[in-house]
Amino acid sequence: MSQQKTGLFANYDRNGFFCETFGSDTNPALHTSLIRDRMERMKVSALRRRSQASDRELFNLGITFTVYSDRDAIDRVLPFDVIPRVISPEDWQHIERGCVQRVAAINRFLYDVYHDQHILNDGTVPPELVLKNSCFRPEMKGLDLPHDNYVSVCGIDLVRDGQGVFRVLEDNARTPSGVSYVVENRHLMMRAFPDLTGNVGLRQVSSYGMHLQAALAEIAPAGTDDPNIVLMSPGVFNSAYFEHVFLAREMGVPLVEGQDLVVDDGYVFMKTTGGLRRVDVIYRRVDDAFIDPDQFNPDSLLGVRGLFKAYREGRVSLANAVGTGVADDKAICAYMPRIIRYYLEEEPILQSVETHLCREPEGLAYTLAHLAELVVKPVGESGGYGVVVGPKATREQLGECRARVEADPANYISQPVVDLSVCPTLVGDSIEPRHVDLRPYIVTGKESWVLPGGLTRVALRKGSLVVNSSQGGGTKDTWVLE
Repeated sequence: MSQQKTGLFANYDRNGFFCETFGSDTNPALHTSLIRDRMERMKVSALRRRSQASDRELFNLGITFTVYSDRDAIDRVLPFDVIPRVISPEDWQHIERGCVQRVAAINRFLYDVYHDQHILNDGTVPPELVLKNSCFRPEMKGLDLPHDNYVSVCGIDLVRDGQGVFRVLEDNARTPSGVSYVVENRHLMMRAFPDLTGNVGLRQVSSYGMHLQAALAEIAPAGTDDPNIVLMSPGVFNSAYFEHVFLAREMGVPLVEGQDLVVDDGYVFMKTTGGLRRVDVIYRRVDDAFIDPDQFNPDSLLGVRGLFKAYREGRVSLANAVGTGVADDKAICAYMPRIIRYYLEEEPILQSVETHLCREPEGLAYTLAHLAELVVKPVGESGGYGVVVGPKATREQLGECRARVEADPANYISQPVVDLSVCPTLVGDSIEPRHVDLRPYIVTGKESWVLPGGLTRVALRKGSLVVNSSQGGGTKDTWVLE
């Protein structure tokens, strides 16, 4: 049954998509009724003023990101939409259980591929998919980690289909970014909309730094009583540098660069004005290839000579572990349901989006035959780069995509176009539907904890399905109700 829309939402039309605020005709979003009632009393002009004030505050606080492909802008404010995305307690419980299950399977998978490789030897996952993957690090073979924990921080990208079902689009097991926006968006909403946020029973997000610091302390080398933790950043020119500063502050740990660290007598030390101070755990936001020029890229100026040797000898812990990129490869994602069943003997709680592997003859044939109907992605890229959405691509773009896939099939996967759910979004002087996704963050030490909500990204361009900030997307505050 359709829900009557008044006030702010009087002219809002979800255009047949599942809506996070209103649901669908057969599955109405009853849990948003109080928040809807409050918002319907607002005028678009007032909402617009608050939105503009929020944008100014984001800029003044330095909450920015970098678009490397844009020569005209080094730092940009990530567009923020002031209409929140609201998740029911029941939906969140389902998401939370599914995320914990998935990270447990990823950690078991990584342990196996760097030890006995049972899952490869019995053919459940094709060996070449892992062993020939550019993110596979043979140097990690046989290395035992505290609690067998390879992925201390994981971001899982979820979409909601036309029936309101959450599905996994991909995993981020290397250095998932964006969590700073989750926390800052909430602070912004609490300041700008006290009349909207009061007494609605929101799960809080401000404890993320505390949980992360505690989890990192749990993976410190054995026998470390009070571990010294640092966050290692590539530096001020990195696109996520604001987040590095934010997380170091939230955890209460030093923010360092490679040049601030040194390996001496097999241990890692931080240079301080009072002399060298031993480092036990490094939360690194530097890619594998650049962490140690002695072991990986010899031209790296971002890493620390001898760091990997100290890591291998158990004298320092790294989060996330080296070599986790094999688990968030988009081709491996297609095997995650099998991986979950293999290690946990459970059915996947969160279903995956159907995926066709172009490295396989059937997947390649299907992709090429249905190119105009599918979303084609390079397996190793992130940030939305290289993605071709068939139904929205020109004939020329489809032709170029076909040529790339035929030239290097193993580098591509394809998926059906999912009717992503929408959320009311302020566009100029009107409220319009825009597609959204969700990235929950899972922090793992001895056990896993999921940040209530995660990052909701919104495709601000009308009709666009690409939510990445580098491709014109923005964010919303994500409210999980008690």
